Amino acid sequence: MTMGVNSTIQYTTESDSAARNSKDEEIKIIIEDNDQSFPWVSEHSEKEFSRIKQKADRYLLPLMWICYGIQQADKVSLSTQATFGLREDTYLVGEQYSWLTTIFYIAYVIFELPSNILLQRYRMGKTLSYYMICWGFVVLSIGFAQNFTQLITLRALQGLFECCISPGFVLVIGNWYTTREHASRTLFFQSANAGFGIISSLTLYGIGSLQYQKGPEFQAWRYMSYFLGSLTIIIGIFCIFFLGTPSEVRWLTPEEKEIAIARVLPNNTGSDATGAKKWKWKQVKECLRDPCFWFAGINSFLACVPNGGLTAFGAIINTGFGFSNLQVILLSLPKDVLSVSWFLLVGVITTKVKNTRMYCMMLSILPTFAGILLITLLPNDPRYKWTKWGGFLMNPIFIVAAFLAWTLIPSNVAGRTKRTITSSFTFVGYCAGNMVGSQIFKSKDAPRYISGTIGCMVCLGIEFFLILVWRTVLSKRNNDRDKKLRELGISEDERKVRAKVLGKQDATDLENIYFRYSM
Repeated sequence: MTMGVNSTIQYTTESDSAARNSKDEEIKIIIEDNDQSFPWVSEHSEKEFSRIKQKADRYLLPLMWICYGIQQADKVSLSTQATFGLREDTYLVGEQYSWLTTIFYIAYVIFELPSNILLQRYRMGKTLSYYMICWGFVVLSIGFAQNFTQLITLRALQGLFECCISPGFVLVIGNWYTTREHASRTLFFQSANAGFGIISSLTLYGIGSLQYQKGPEFQAWRYMSYFLGSLTIIIGIFCIFFLGTPSEVRWLTPEEKEIAIARVLPNNTGSDATGAKKWKWKQVKECLRDPCFWFAGINSFLACVPNGGLTAFGAIINTGFGFSNLQVILLSLPKDVLSVSWFLLVGVITTKVKNTRMYCMMLSILPTFAGILLITLLPNDPRYKWTKWGGFLMNPIFIVAAFLAWTLIPSNVAGRTKRTITSSFTFVGYCAGNMVGSQIFKSKDAPRYISGTIGCMVCLGIEFFLILVWRTVLSKRNNDRDKKLRELGISEDERKVRAKVLGKQDATDLENIYFRYSM
Protein backbone atom coordinates (compact mmCIF):
# COMPACT_ATOMS: atom_id res chain seq x y z
CA MET A 1 0.00 0.00 0.00
CA THR A 2 1.48 3.36 -1.02
CA MET A 3 1.25 6.35 1.24
CA GLY A 4 1.92 9.87 0.08
CA VAL A 5 2.02 13.06 2.12
CA ASN A 6 -1.35 13.69 3.74
CA SER A 7 -2.65 10.40 2.40
CA THR A 8 -5.55 8.97 4.39
CA ILE A 9 -6.63 5.67 5.78
CA GLN A 10 -10.35 5.26 6.24
CA TYR A 11 -11.94 2.86 8.66
CA THR A 12 -15.42 2.16 9.92
CA THR A 13 -15.79 3.11 13.57
CA GLU A 14 -17.46 0.72 16.00
CA SER A 15 -17.49 3.11 18.94
CA ASP A 16 -21.26 3.40 18.95
CA SER A 17 -24.28 1.57 17.60
CA ALA A 18 -25.14 4.18 14.98
CA ALA A 19 -21.72 3.82 13.39
CA ARG A 20 -21.97 0.04 13.38
CA ASN A 21 -25.28 0.20 11.52
CA SER A 22 -24.07 2.60 8.85
CA LYS A 23 -21.60 1.62 6.14
CA ASP A 24 -21.20 5.29 5.25
CA GLU A 25 -19.90 6.33 8.70
CA GLU A 26 -16.13 6.75 8.36
CA ILE A 27 -13.35 8.42 10.26
CA LYS A 28 -10.33 9.79 8.43
CA ILE A 29 -6.95 9.53 10.03
CA ILE A 30 -4.29 11.76 8.50
CA ILE A 31 -0.85 10.17 8.28
CA GLU A 32 2.10 12.46 7.82
CA ASP A 33 4.99 10.82 5.94
CA ASN A 34 7.51 12.92 7.83
CA ASP A 35 6.59 11.24 11.13
CA GLN A 36 9.85 9.37 11.62
CA SER A 37 8.86 7.86 14.96
CA PHE A 38 6.74 5.15 13.42
CA PRO A 39 8.14 2.38 11.17
CA TRP A 40 5.31 1.66 8.72
CA VAL A 41 7.17 -1.34 7.43
CA SER A 42 9.66 -2.72 9.90
CA GLU A 43 13.30 -2.24 8.93
CA HIS A 44 14.39 -4.78 11.52
CA SER A 45 14.96 -8.47 10.97
CA GLU A 46 13.39 -11.37 12.84
CA LYS A 47 16.85 -12.14 14.21
CA GLU A 48 17.02 -8.70 15.81
CA PHE A 49 13.52 -9.10 17.24
CA SER A 50 14.44 -12.51 18.65
CA ARG A 51 17.57 -11.09 20.27
CA ILE A 52 15.54 -8.37 22.03
CA LYS A 53 12.93 -10.88 23.17
CA GLN A 54 15.60 -13.12 24.67
CA LYS A 55 17.23 -10.18 26.40
CA ALA A 56 13.87 -9.14 27.90
CA ASP A 57 13.30 -12.72 29.02
CA ARG A 58 16.65 -12.75 30.81
CA TYR A 59 16.33 -9.40 32.55
CA LEU A 60 12.62 -9.01 33.22
CA LEU A 61 11.01 -12.41 33.74
CA PRO A 62 13.18 -13.67 36.64
CA LEU A 63 12.88 -10.29 38.37
CA MET A 64 9.10 -10.11 37.90
CA TRP A 65 8.78 -13.73 39.05
CA ILE A 66 10.56 -12.93 42.32
CA CYS A 67 8.62 -9.68 42.85
CA TYR A 68 5.25 -11.28 42.24
CA GLY A 69 6.16 -14.26 44.38
CA ILE A 70 7.12 -12.02 47.28
CA GLN A 71 3.84 -10.12 46.93
CA GLN A 72 1.83 -13.33 47.12
CA ALA A 73 3.94 -14.64 50.01
CA ASP A 74 3.34 -11.39 51.92
CA LYS A 75 -0.43 -11.78 51.50
CA VAL A 76 -0.69 -15.54 52.11
CA SER A 77 1.64 -15.43 55.12
CA LEU A 78 -1.14 -13.92 57.24
CA SER A 79 -2.96 -17.25 57.15
CA THR A 80 0.20 -19.09 58.24
CA GLN A 81 1.00 -16.51 60.90
CA ALA A 82 -2.50 -16.99 62.32
CA THR A 83 -1.69 -20.63 63.11
CA PHE A 84 1.48 -19.54 64.96
CA GLY A 85 -0.21 -17.24 67.44
CA LEU A 86 -0.83 -13.94 65.62
CA ARG A 87 -4.48 -13.87 66.73
CA GLU A 88 -3.66 -14.65 70.34
CA ASP A 89 -0.61 -12.37 70.66
CA THR A 90 -2.47 -9.36 69.27
CA TYR A 91 -5.70 -10.18 71.14
CA LEU A 92 -7.94 -10.54 68.07
CA VAL A 93 -11.55 -11.49 68.76
CA GLY A 94 -14.66 -12.26 66.69
CA GLU A 95 -14.35 -11.20 63.05
CA GLN A 96 -11.29 -8.99 63.57
CA TYR A 97 -9.03 -11.49 61.80
CA SER A 98 -11.31 -11.43 58.74
CA TRP A 99 -11.12 -7.63 58.71
CA LEU A 100 -7.34 -7.76 58.36
CA THR A 101 -7.90 -9.19 54.87
CA THR A 102 -10.91 -7.00 54.09
CA ILE A 103 -9.17 -3.72 54.96
CA PHE A 104 -6.23 -4.71 52.74
CA TYR A 105 -8.54 -4.89 49.72
CA ILE A 106 -10.53 -1.79 50.68
CA ALA A 107 -7.31 0.23 50.54
CA TYR A 108 -6.30 -1.66 47.39
CA VAL A 109 -9.49 -0.68 45.57
CA ILE A 110 -9.48 2.96 46.75
CA PHE A 111 -5.97 3.60 45.49
CA GLU A 112 -6.13 1.36 42.40
CA LEU A 113 -7.14 4.03 39.86
CA PRO A 114 -4.89 6.82 41.21
CA SER A 115 -1.93 4.42 41.19
CA ASN A 116 -2.65 3.32 37.63
CA ILE A 117 -2.82 6.96 36.55
CA LEU A 118 0.63 7.45 38.10
CA LEU A 119 1.88 4.48 36.06
CA GLN A 120 0.55 6.16 32.91
CA ARG A 121 1.97 9.60 33.68
CA TYR A 122 5.39 8.73 35.11
CA ARG A 123 8.18 6.20 34.61
CA MET A 124 6.53 2.84 35.17
CA GLY A 125 9.59 0.95 36.39
CA LYS A 126 10.58 3.54 39.00
CA THR A 127 7.00 3.94 40.23
CA LEU A 128 6.57 0.19 40.71
CA SER A 129 9.92 -0.05 42.50
CA TYR A 130 9.14 2.72 44.99
CA TYR A 131 5.76 1.19 45.75
CA MET A 132 7.45 -2.15 46.39
CA ILE A 133 10.00 -0.69 48.79
CA CYS A 134 7.22 1.04 50.76
CA TRP A 135 5.16 -2.13 51.08
CA GLY A 136 8.29 -3.95 52.24
CA PHE A 137 8.65 -1.56 55.17
CA VAL A 138 4.96 -2.07 56.00
CA VAL A 139 5.30 -5.90 56.04
CA LEU A 140 8.40 -5.55 58.22
CA SER A 141 6.45 -3.33 60.63
CA ILE A 142 3.67 -5.93 61.01
CA GLY A 143 6.17 -7.98 63.01
CA PHE A 144 6.13 -5.22 65.68
CA ALA A 145 2.31 -4.93 65.93
CA GLN A 146 0.81 -5.37 69.39
CA ASN A 147 -2.95 -5.03 68.84
CA PHE A 148 -5.78 -4.95 66.31
CA THR A 149 -5.53 -1.19 65.71
CA GLN A 150 -1.89 -1.39 64.70
CA LEU A 151 -2.47 -4.47 62.56
CA ILE A 152 -5.43 -3.08 60.65
CA THR A 153 -3.59 0.21 60.00
CA LEU A 154 -0.57 -1.62 58.62
CA ARG A 155 -2.73 -3.93 56.50
CA ALA A 156 -4.47 -0.89 54.99
CA LEU A 157 -1.07 0.63 54.12
CA GLN A 158 0.01 -2.71 52.65
CA GLY A 159 -3.04 -2.67 50.36
CA LEU A 160 -2.23 0.89 49.29
CA PHE A 161 1.32 0.06 48.26
CA GLU A 162 0.58 -3.32 46.66
CA CYS A 163 -2.33 -2.09 44.54
CA CYS A 164 -0.36 -1.22 41.40
CA ILE A 165 2.04 -4.19 41.27
CA SER A 166 -0.16 -6.73 39.45
CA PRO A 167 -1.74 -4.30 36.94
CA GLY A 168 1.65 -2.65 36.48
CA PHE A 169 3.32 -5.95 35.62
CA VAL A 170 0.55 -6.74 33.11
CA LEU A 171 1.18 -3.37 31.42
CA VAL A 172 4.95 -4.02 31.39
CA ILE A 173 4.34 -7.32 29.59
CA GLY A 174 2.15 -5.51 27.05
CA ASN A 175 4.97 -3.07 26.30
CA TRP A 176 7.59 -5.77 25.73
CA TYR A 177 5.87 -8.75 24.10
CA THR A 178 3.64 -9.55 21.14
CA THR A 179 0.02 -10.59 21.56
CA ARG A 180 0.82 -14.30 21.17
CA GLU A 181 3.47 -13.99 23.89
CA HIS A 182 1.32 -12.18 26.47
CA ALA A 183 -0.23 -15.27 28.04
CA SER A 184 2.96 -17.32 28.39
CA ARG A 185 5.05 -14.45 29.80
CA THR A 186 2.33 -13.31 32.18
CA LEU A 187 1.70 -16.85 33.40
CA PHE A 188 5.42 -17.28 33.92
CA PHE A 189 5.69 -14.50 36.49
CA GLN A 190 2.28 -15.40 37.93
CA SER A 191 3.47 -18.98 38.46
CA ALA A 192 5.45 -17.47 41.34
CA ASN A 193 2.07 -17.41 43.09
CA ALA A 194 2.90 -21.05 43.85
CA GLY A 195 6.53 -21.39 42.80
CA PHE A 196 7.88 -18.81 45.21
CA GLY A 197 5.40 -20.23 47.70
CA ILE A 198 7.54 -23.37 47.86
CA ILE A 199 10.57 -21.29 48.86
CA SER A 200 8.69 -19.14 51.36
CA SER A 201 6.86 -22.16 52.84
CA LEU A 202 10.13 -23.94 53.56
CA THR A 203 11.55 -20.77 55.10
CA LEU A 204 8.44 -20.20 57.23
CA TYR A 205 8.56 -23.87 58.25
CA GLY A 206 12.10 -23.32 59.50
CA ILE A 207 11.05 -20.22 61.44
CA GLY A 208 7.98 -21.99 62.81
CA SER A 209 10.08 -24.95 63.95
CA LEU A 210 12.02 -22.61 66.24
CA GLN A 211 8.83 -21.90 68.15
CA TYR A 212 8.55 -25.60 68.97
CA GLN A 213 12.13 -25.54 70.27
CA LYS A 214 12.03 -22.25 72.19
CA GLY A 215 8.39 -22.21 73.25
CA PRO A 216 5.43 -19.94 72.41
CA GLU A 217 7.21 -16.88 73.80
CA PHE A 218 9.37 -16.96 70.65
CA GLN A 219 6.36 -15.70 68.59
CA ALA A 220 7.50 -17.09 65.25
CA TRP A 221 4.91 -15.10 63.30
CA ARG A 222 6.82 -11.89 64.04
CA TYR A 223 10.02 -13.27 62.54
CA MET A 224 8.07 -14.34 59.46
CA SER A 225 7.22 -10.66 58.91
CA TYR A 226 10.81 -9.59 59.54
CA PHE A 227 12.02 -12.03 56.90
CA LEU A 228 9.41 -11.23 54.23
CA GLY A 229 9.57 -7.46 54.77
CA SER A 230 13.37 -7.31 54.56
CA LEU A 231 13.40 -9.44 51.40
CA THR A 232 10.77 -7.20 49.79
CA ILE A 233 12.83 -4.05 50.45
CA ILE A 234 15.99 -5.58 49.00
CA ILE A 235 14.25 -6.74 45.82
CA GLY A 236 12.48 -3.37 45.48
CA ILE A 237 15.83 -1.55 45.49
CA PHE A 238 17.09 -4.00 42.85
CA CYS A 239 14.04 -3.22 40.67
CA ILE A 240 14.95 0.47 40.47
CA PHE A 241 17.86 -0.43 38.21
CA PHE A 242 16.30 -3.15 36.03
CA LEU A 243 12.49 -2.91 35.87
CA GLY A 244 10.69 -0.77 33.29
CA THR A 245 9.37 -0.38 29.75
CA PRO A 246 11.64 -0.43 26.66
CA SER A 247 12.08 3.35 26.66
CA GLU A 248 12.99 3.40 30.38
CA VAL A 249 15.47 0.62 31.07
CA ARG A 250 19.21 1.17 31.16
CA TRP A 251 20.18 -2.25 29.86
CA LEU A 252 19.11 -1.51 26.26
CA THR A 253 21.08 0.64 23.84
CA PRO A 254 19.19 3.38 21.92
CA GLU A 255 19.12 1.11 18.86
CA GLU A 256 17.81 -1.81 20.90
CA LYS A 257 15.07 0.40 22.36
CA GLU A 258 13.95 1.25 18.84
CA ILE A 259 13.84 -2.45 17.92
CA ALA A 260 11.93 -3.33 21.10
CA ILE A 261 9.31 -0.67 20.36
CA ALA A 262 8.98 -1.71 16.71
CA ARG A 263 8.57 -5.37 17.72
CA VAL A 264 5.28 -4.79 19.59
CA LEU A 265 3.65 -2.36 17.14
CA PRO A 266 1.82 -5.23 15.35
CA ASN A 267 -0.18 -5.61 18.61
CA ASN A 268 -2.08 -2.55 17.31
CA THR A 269 -2.31 -1.11 20.81
CA GLY A 270 0.63 1.30 20.57
CA SER A 271 3.63 1.10 22.90
CA ASP A 272 5.14 3.06 25.74
CA ALA A 273 6.70 5.32 23.09
CA THR A 274 3.56 5.82 20.98
CA GLY A 275 0.80 5.73 23.61
CA ALA A 276 -0.66 9.17 24.26
CA LYS A 277 -0.08 10.56 27.74
CA LYS A 278 -3.18 12.75 27.48
CA TRP A 279 -6.25 11.53 29.34
CA LYS A 280 -9.09 10.90 26.86
CA TRP A 281 -12.60 11.04 28.33
CA LYS A 282 -14.17 9.64 25.18
CA GLN A 283 -12.27 6.42 25.82
CA VAL A 284 -13.68 6.33 29.36
CA LYS A 285 -17.20 6.63 27.92
CA GLU A 286 -16.42 3.85 25.44
CA CYS A 287 -15.45 1.56 28.32
CA LEU A 288 -18.87 2.00 29.90
CA ARG A 289 -20.56 1.02 26.61
CA ASP A 290 -18.30 -1.96 25.95
CA PRO A 291 -19.67 -5.23 27.44
CA CYS A 292 -16.16 -6.70 27.49
CA PHE A 293 -15.17 -4.02 29.99
CA TRP A 294 -17.86 -5.33 32.33
CA PHE A 295 -16.99 -8.97 31.62
CA ALA A 296 -13.40 -8.29 32.72
CA GLY A 297 -14.39 -6.74 36.05
CA ILE A 298 -17.13 -9.25 36.88
CA ASN A 299 -14.92 -12.22 35.99
CA SER A 300 -12.23 -10.86 38.28
CA PHE A 301 -14.75 -10.49 41.10
CA LEU A 302 -16.12 -14.01 40.70
CA ALA A 303 -12.64 -15.57 40.60
CA CYS A 304 -11.44 -13.67 43.63
CA VAL A 305 -14.26 -14.51 46.03
CA PRO A 306 -12.83 -18.04 46.46
CA ASN A 307 -9.31 -16.62 46.24
CA GLY A 308 -9.88 -14.23 49.14
CA GLY A 309 -11.52 -16.83 51.33
CA LEU A 310 -9.07 -19.64 50.67
CA THR A 311 -6.04 -17.35 50.99
CA ALA A 312 -7.11 -16.02 54.39
CA PHE A 313 -8.53 -19.27 55.78
CA GLY A 314 -6.71 -22.02 53.86
CA ALA A 315 -4.23 -22.90 56.60
CA ILE A 316 -6.93 -22.64 59.28
CA ILE A 317 -9.24 -24.96 57.30
CA ASN A 318 -6.42 -27.47 56.89
CA THR A 319 -5.73 -27.57 60.62
CA GLY A 320 -9.43 -28.39 60.97
CA PHE A 321 -8.83 -31.55 58.92
CA GLY A 322 -6.57 -32.78 61.75
CA PHE A 323 -3.10 -31.53 60.69
CA SER A 324 -0.69 -29.50 62.85
CA ASN A 325 0.41 -26.00 61.81
CA LEU A 326 3.84 -27.28 60.69
CA GLN A 327 2.25 -30.12 58.74
CA VAL A 328 -0.02 -27.63 56.98
CA ILE A 329 3.04 -25.73 55.73
CA LEU A 330 4.68 -28.89 54.37
CA LEU A 331 1.44 -30.17 52.83
CA SER A 332 1.12 -26.92 50.87
CA LEU A 333 4.21 -27.85 48.85
CA PRO A 334 2.53 -30.48 46.59
CA LYS A 335 -0.26 -27.96 45.99
CA ASP A 336 2.30 -25.39 44.89
CA VAL A 337 4.07 -27.88 42.61
CA LEU A 338 0.77 -28.80 40.95
CA SER A 339 -0.08 -25.14 40.50
CA VAL A 340 3.27 -24.29 38.88
CA SER A 341 2.97 -27.29 36.55
CA TRP A 342 -0.52 -26.23 35.47
CA PHE A 343 0.60 -22.64 34.89
CA LEU A 344 3.47 -23.75 32.67
CA LEU A 345 1.30 -26.21 30.74
CA VAL A 346 -1.33 -23.55 30.06
CA GLY A 347 1.41 -21.12 29.04
CA VAL A 348 2.73 -23.57 26.45
CA ILE A 349 -0.75 -24.37 25.11
CA THR A 350 -1.79 -20.73 24.74
CA THR A 351 1.47 -19.88 22.97
CA LYS A 352 1.42 -22.81 20.56
CA VAL A 353 -2.32 -22.92 19.82
CA LYS A 354 -4.02 -19.69 18.82
CA ASN A 355 -7.12 -18.44 20.66
CA THR A 356 -7.13 -21.04 23.44
CA ARG A 357 -6.83 -18.71 26.42
CA MET A 358 -10.51 -18.62 27.30
CA TYR A 359 -10.93 -22.37 26.84
CA CYS A 360 -8.09 -22.84 29.36
CA MET A 361 -9.81 -20.37 31.69
CA MET A 362 -13.00 -22.45 31.69
CA LEU A 363 -11.11 -25.73 32.05
CA SER A 364 -9.18 -24.41 35.07
CA ILE A 365 -12.38 -23.80 37.03
CA LEU A 366 -13.61 -27.40 36.97
CA PRO A 367 -10.99 -29.17 39.21
CA THR A 368 -11.28 -26.50 41.90
CA PHE A 369 -15.08 -26.69 41.86
CA ALA A 370 -14.85 -30.47 42.37
CA GLY A 371 -12.24 -30.07 45.13
CA ILE A 372 -14.29 -27.55 47.12
CA LEU A 373 -17.37 -29.74 46.70
CA LEU A 374 -15.42 -32.64 48.23
CA ILE A 375 -14.28 -30.52 51.18
CA THR A 376 -17.84 -29.30 51.76
CA LEU A 377 -19.53 -32.71 51.68
CA LEU A 378 -17.10 -34.72 53.84
CA PRO A 379 -17.05 -34.28 57.64
CA ASN A 380 -13.91 -33.36 59.57
CA ASP A 381 -13.22 -36.94 60.58
CA PRO A 382 -9.71 -38.43 60.83
CA ARG A 383 -10.81 -41.06 58.29
CA TYR A 384 -11.31 -38.39 55.65
CA LYS A 385 -8.50 -35.94 56.38
CA TRP A 386 -6.30 -37.12 53.50
CA THR A 387 -9.27 -37.23 51.12
CA LYS A 388 -10.17 -33.66 52.09
CA TRP A 389 -6.54 -32.66 51.68
CA GLY A 390 -6.72 -34.10 48.15
CA GLY A 391 -9.71 -31.83 47.47
CA PHE A 392 -7.77 -28.85 48.82
CA LEU A 393 -4.85 -29.84 46.58
CA MET A 394 -6.93 -28.86 43.51
CA ASN A 395 -7.82 -25.39 44.79
CA PRO A 396 -5.06 -23.22 43.26
CA ILE A 397 -5.80 -24.24 39.65
CA PHE A 398 -8.87 -21.99 39.37
CA ILE A 399 -6.84 -18.78 39.70
CA VAL A 400 -5.59 -19.30 36.12
CA ALA A 401 -9.05 -18.11 35.00
CA ALA A 402 -8.36 -14.74 36.63
CA PHE A 403 -4.71 -14.49 35.59
CA LEU A 404 -5.38 -15.34 31.93
CA ALA A 405 -8.17 -12.74 31.91
CA TRP A 406 -5.56 -10.17 32.95
CA THR A 407 -3.49 -11.05 29.87
CA LEU A 408 -6.47 -10.12 27.68
CA ILE A 409 -6.09 -6.48 28.76
CA PRO A 410 -2.82 -5.75 26.87
CA SER A 411 -3.94 -8.07 24.04
CA ASN A 412 -7.51 -6.85 23.51
CA VAL A 413 -7.81 -3.32 24.87
CA ALA A 414 -6.41 -0.59 22.64
CA GLY A 415 -6.22 3.07 23.60
CA ARG A 416 -4.04 4.07 26.51
CA THR A 417 -6.80 5.64 28.62
CA LYS A 418 -9.20 2.79 27.89
CA ARG A 419 -6.54 0.25 28.84
CA THR A 420 -5.84 2.09 32.10
CA ILE A 421 -9.54 2.23 33.01
CA THR A 422 -10.09 -1.44 32.09
CA SER A 423 -7.07 -2.49 34.12
CA SER A 424 -8.26 -0.47 37.10
CA PHE A 425 -11.80 -1.84 36.91
CA THR A 426 -10.50 -5.40 36.62
CA PHE A 427 -8.50 -4.96 39.79
CA VAL A 428 -11.44 -3.28 41.51
CA GLY A 429 -13.26 -6.55 40.83
CA TYR A 430 -10.20 -8.37 42.16
CA CYS A 431 -10.34 -6.38 45.41
CA ALA A 432 -14.11 -6.60 45.83
CA GLY A 433 -14.00 -10.37 45.30
CA ASN A 434 -11.24 -10.85 47.84
CA MET A 435 -13.07 -8.67 50.37
CA VAL A 436 -16.29 -10.66 49.97
CA GLY A 437 -14.34 -13.92 50.09
CA SER A 438 -12.73 -13.05 53.41
CA GLN A 439 -16.11 -12.11 54.90
CA ILE A 440 -18.17 -15.16 53.89
CA PHE A 441 -15.92 -17.36 56.05
CA LYS A 442 -17.40 -16.66 59.49
CA SER A 443 -15.79 -17.67 62.79
CA LYS A 444 -19.13 -19.16 63.91
CA ASP A 445 -18.88 -21.63 60.99
CA ALA A 446 -15.50 -23.01 62.08
CA PRO A 447 -13.95 -25.47 61.53
CA ARG A 448 -15.71 -26.52 58.28
CA TYR A 449 -16.88 -23.07 57.07
CA ILE A 450 -19.71 -24.58 54.99
CA SER A 451 -21.32 -21.25 54.03
CA GLY A 452 -17.97 -19.98 52.76
CA THR A 453 -17.19 -23.02 50.62
CA ILE A 454 -20.72 -22.99 49.12
CA GLY A 455 -20.27 -19.31 48.24
CA CYS A 456 -17.01 -20.17 46.48
CA MET A 457 -18.68 -22.87 44.38
CA VAL A 458 -21.52 -20.55 43.34
CA CYS A 459 -19.04 -17.94 42.12
CA LEU A 460 -16.99 -20.50 40.18
CA GLY A 461 -20.11 -21.86 38.46
CA ILE A 462 -21.26 -18.39 37.36
CA GLU A 463 -17.74 -17.52 36.20
CA PHE A 464 -17.62 -20.57 33.91
CA PHE A 465 -20.68 -19.42 31.97
CA LEU A 466 -19.58 -15.76 31.96
CA ILE A 467 -16.33 -16.69 30.21
CA LEU A 468 -18.31 -18.67 27.62
CA VAL A 469 -20.48 -15.62 26.84
CA TRP A 470 -17.41 -13.34 26.81
CA ARG A 471 -15.66 -15.52 24.25
CA THR A 472 -18.78 -15.65 22.08
CA VAL A 473 -18.89 -11.83 21.95
CA LEU A 474 -15.22 -11.55 20.95
CA SER A 475 -15.59 -14.26 18.30
CA LYS A 476 -18.61 -12.49 16.79
CA ARG A 477 -16.72 -9.19 16.63
CA ASN A 478 -13.84 -10.80 14.76
CA ASN A 479 -16.17 -12.56 12.34
CA ASP A 480 -18.18 -9.39 11.64
CA ARG A 481 -15.01 -7.41 10.96
CA ASP A 482 -13.60 -10.08 8.66
CA LYS A 483 -16.85 -10.06 6.70
CA LYS A 484 -16.80 -6.26 6.41
CA LEU A 485 -13.21 -6.18 5.12
CA ARG A 486 -13.97 -8.90 2.56
CA GLU A 487 -16.81 -6.73 1.28
CA LEU A 488 -14.41 -3.78 1.01
CA GLY A 489 -11.79 -5.92 -0.77
CA ILE A 490 -9.07 -5.28 1.82
CA SER A 491 -6.37 -7.94 1.99
CA GLU A 492 -4.94 -9.40 5.20
CA ASP A 493 -1.55 -7.71 4.65
CA GLU A 494 -3.22 -4.35 4.10
CA ARG A 495 -5.36 -4.87 7.20
CA LYS A 496 -2.29 -5.41 9.34
CA VAL A 497 -0.62 -2.24 8.05
CA ARG A 498 -3.75 -0.15 8.65
CA ALA A 499 -4.16 -1.65 12.10
CA LYS A 500 -0.62 -0.57 12.99
CA VAL A 501 -1.32 2.97 11.82
CA LEU A 502 -4.37 3.36 14.01
CA GLY A 503 -2.69 1.62 16.92
CA LYS A 504 0.08 4.18 16.70
CA GLN A 505 -2.48 6.97 16.87
CA ASP A 506 -4.02 5.62 20.08
CA ALA A 507 -7.26 4.45 18.46
CA THR A 508 -9.29 2.08 20.64
CA ASP A 509 -10.11 -1.50 19.71
CA LEU A 510 -13.71 -0.48 18.92
CA GLU A 511 -12.62 2.45 16.76
CA ASN A 512 -10.12 0.33 14.84
CA ILE A 513 -12.01 -2.07 12.56
CA TYR A 514 -8.68 -3.62 11.57
CA PHE A 515 -8.03 -4.74 15.16
CA ARG A 516 -8.49 -8.44 15.96
CA TYR A 517 -9.27 -9.85 19.40
CA SER A 518 -7.40 -12.70 21.05
CA MET A 519 -9.44 -15.37 22.79
